[in-house]
Amino acid sequence: MKVALATGRKAEGMVKDAVRTANAARITCEVLTQDLNIAAFSTPKSLKRALDKYGESKKLDCNLILVSGFCKADFSDLEEEIATPIRLGPRHAYDIGEALQFVEETEFSSHTPADVFLAAKRKENAKQQLYELESGVKETFSLKRVKIGGGARMKVCAELVDATLMQEDELQRMTEHYLKSGADILDIGVHIGAKPAEVKKAVETALAFAPDVPISIDTLDADIIRAGVENGVDMVLSLNSENISEVGEAIASNNVAAVVIPDSDEAQKSNESLFANLKMAEEYGIKRIIADPVLNTIGYGIAESLYNYYLFRLQDKTTPLFFGVGNVTELMDADSVGINATLAGIASELSADILFTPECSDKARGSVRELRVASEMMMLSKARKSAPKDVGFDLLTFKEKRRKPVMQIHDGELITAKKNEKWRLDPKGCFRIAIGEVEGDGKSDKKICAQHSPTGKRIIGRSAQEIMDTILRLNLVSRLEHVSYLSRELTKAELALRLNRSYEQDGALF
Repeated sequence: MKVALATGRKAEGMVKDAVRTANAARITCEVLTQDLNIAAFSTPKSLKRALDKYGESKKLDCNLILVSGFCKADFSDLEEEIATPIRLGPRHAYDIGEALQFVEETEFSSHTPADVFLAAKRKENAKQQLYELESGVKETFSLKRVKIGGGARMKVCAELVDATLMQEDELQRMTEHYLKSGADILDIGVHIGAKPAEVKKAVETALAFAPDVPISIDTLDADIIRAGVENGVDMVLSLNSENISEVGEAIASNNVAAVVIPDSDEAQKSNESLFANLKMAEEYGIKRIIADPVLNTIGYGIAESLYNYYLFRLQDKTTPLFFGVGNVTELMDADSVGINATLAGIASELSADILFTPECSDKARGSVRELRVASEMMMLSKARKSAPKDVGFDLLTFKEKRRKPVMQIHDGELITAKKNEKWRLDPKGCFRIAIGEVEGDGKSDKKICAQHSPTGKRIIGRSAQEIMDTILRLNLVSRLEHVSYLSRELTKAELALRLNRSYEQDGALF
């Protein structure tokens, strides 16, 4: 295939370098430099002139012309005139190599830059492949149509910590948050000293809000387990030799799934007692069984516990496996994104089936979403027999997949920036900026709020630009330094919102 890359004078060198280093063996590229400096300003006229000039020396023989992804012009008439497709290439030269790898198999867009288009296409393809993979799995068993085992995607079980102490509206809010984050199973966390009546209320409330979602209960107390089973839970955590005899028959007769754990804390005896407890659960007639060798936190034997998981899988390759990721994430002062992704990868290699996490501490907020994305990445990675990269989804938050070029600043008359030490109050008033939830709007999404004094007007939105544009449209500012200040603070608020961090006006974000 032959491709012409239309560019401007300033980007010509970068485009040629990108073509030279591109790994696209079956693609022949020609760089077509137009009589303009900035490629983004390309028009049908500038491109036609470049084509005519090129044609004076030799014929441009190509199947596709790519213009800068920043172009806003309509090339449809020229495309028809020259009988050659004209499409938007990537916005930046360093993405040309990747775009060229897909030009043969993908119809690029006339309106969407190739890098954006390809990212969306990869995500769409990844979602379709996930659907097909999950649909084709013959599961070990299901919980309300949620497939467990048999090669199904690792399911995320989200614990509603101390759900038995929650008011109905708080339980609803957390349930909605977890489901929006991608939880497959909701776990009712039970506080110490909880009564069966409190369990009944919590389970009934969760079932009312999420009737189609599997509900589990997290306790070793036999009376509490029994209360959960009697009120409709789909899974219980956890069974061992001390409580199986008391609740085994109730679990079996209601066909409730059970997570079985070992009795012993000693690494050498852990799996031995786990297999004994699994056998006991089977003897009581429990059909849907999940094994949990128990993942220890760092500093308390994580390596030994992972070894136990490994040994378990060598001996038992079919029993669904429970993996308590939250044991590690909650007890480590490090960003949860990378920890959750890595542990999900380890769990995938161990053929684990359920990833369990709370979002108890502030630093672990977002763990449910992170594990859901990680579980999808690992399923695609396994199916493609590749590392979990370039699968269509990622968990990159602060770091970039590819760095953008750094602008080179040449020597000359440079002005060193200096902030103003004096501040004058805007005659039109001031703003208080915060992040909050709008009461009574039926949604739990957080938004930025800018409240103006003295008018009392409150502007809400999710981006700094839309709020600042509204402030200007309402004529609520009159000084340029006030506009500058508000733009800075609103940008900080937007970043805090997107990164799920707290925000304090005039404070540092990091």
